[in-house]
Amino acid sequence: MFLNLYFNRNYMIPGLDGLRAIAFLLIFWLHIGYLQIGWIGVQFFFVLSGFLITGILLNMKRSLRAGEYFSKFYGRRFLRIFPLYYFYLLLMTGVAVFLISIPYKPNYMKIFLDQVWYAVFYLYDFFFGTIFFQSSHFLDHFWSLSVEEQFYIVWPLLIFLAPEKHLKKLFLTFIFLGPLFRLTFHFIYFSGVFRFLARNVELALYPLPFSHVDAFAFGAYLSRYSIPKAKQQFFFLLVAIPLIGSAAHYLATGELGSLSALGYPLLMPNAYQYIWGYSLLNYFFALTIQVVVREKLFLRFLEWSPMQYLGKISYGLYVYHFPIIWFAGRLFGVNPLDLSLPPHSATIAFAATLLIASLSYHFIEKPILNLKDRFFPLIPNQHDDREIPQETQSASHA
Repeated sequence: MFLNLYFNRNYMIPGLDGLRAIAFLLIFWLHIGYLQIGWIGVQFFFVLSGFLITGILLNMKRSLRAGEYFSKFYGRRFLRIFPLYYFYLLLMTGVAVFLISIPYKPNYMKIFLDQVWYAVFYLYDFFFGTIFFQSSHFLDHFWSLSVEEQFYIVWPLLIFLAPEKHLKKLFLTFIFLGPLFRLTFHFIYFSGVFRFLARNVELALYPLPFSHVDAFAFGAYLSRYSIPKAKQQFFFLLVAIPLIGSAAHYLATGELGSLSALGYPLLMPNAYQYIWGYSLLNYFFALTIQVVVREKLFLRFLEWSPMQYLGKISYGLYVYHFPIIWFAGRLFGVNPLDLSLPPHSATIAFAATLLIASLSYHFIEKPILNLKDRFFPLIPNQHDDREIPQETQSASHA
């Protein structure tokens, strides 16, 4: 059953800003070293993007001509994504050049300057999985933004070309292609053909856009169809997923692993989780969206004003948080090799991220967002009650 939502520029789907907030908080807690399972926040963002963007595209397809369909979608995406994205890259380039001139951590700053060009052209995800990649708190998290942008490039064309009667087949095909690609990549990697790939298969696989097509496809499926008995499945998997992950981890390693990973450490290197684990988690996130949007669970918490606000500025929170965490650690002399920040550094990092993202939203993002309806207005067909849900924030992780 199609998700009937009404479009106007002030409308919000109840609960979704709260879900964005949860996704960001998971990522933040990962990066300050407090929650190893926090990397799943990125997967959550991917499923949310598939859900919201597909709903928008389907309704634009029904109400707009082909030229308007593409020009208005990409025009609105341009205004939503590019200004903050390139402002950040320019800002951090200036910061890096300044710190080199002091000099302060010049070798670390040079890593950013050497690699930033891949982010400029939205190719950082492909670079991330190679032996040439070097970690940088200024840039590491941008791999997921490259994945999302590549999804925005390809998916509108597929939705436009797919007949309505074949949509379910399209979504199910891409849900199947996710684990199939990961399995195929596993065999290709160990064939040794591509020697430029990262030294671990799970790291080489993780940032590739093809590895996450099932995340977007699960969200896309949910924009048009319902999952049966979603509430019962949600609560069952809420318990079963950690048990499955911990059991798999124990069978593969003889240890339960970190409690905060819940059986799913970053990159999921054990028990071939990097092949099947993503699909399991993506399906759970699709269930989560359905029980919130259609069955109205957890709305009191998700509609709580602090959660709504964090969700509204989640793009900026995601973009700025990683370098701020790095600076907060250096401010108090935290060893760069330490995997977690002390509480006082973590508190300062969160407060600074919230402040900078808020300023960015009100003085950079919001004025530009207000131009979307001026230059690329969406006017639903008056005779069609299937209208367009509000556009998603773009944010990911890790």
